[in-house]
Amino acid sequence: MTGAPLMILVAGPYRSGTDGDPARILANVDAMTAISLELYRRGHLPERVGDGDDPFEEIFHPIAERVLAHSDGCLRIGGPSERGGPAGRDRPTASQTVYHDMGEIP
Repeated sequence: MTGAPLMILVAGPYRSGTDGDPARILANVDAMTAISLELYRRGHLPERVGDGDDPFEEIFHPIAERVLAHSDGCLRIGGPSERGGPAGRDRPTASQTVYHDMGEIP
């Protein structure tokens, strides 16, 4: 790794496109976990927000937005997010970068 370690929010669809199928939701979570591990092995600090049931609807996106506000960037993986949140937004702030591929991260 060259340069300082980055703190990067890993954002991708959790439930979007799954029709509520637990196996498809798990596949989405597994994809974000694999990317997070790769980021960590490259010397960066990956961040993810957990998934759940009823509390998920209330806290998931607000927590993700707060984490993103303190991150150096966002790695957007997977398909489109139907619910919005950081996973559905490709709008970095002035101090952030949205990455779409591991090859883009220094």
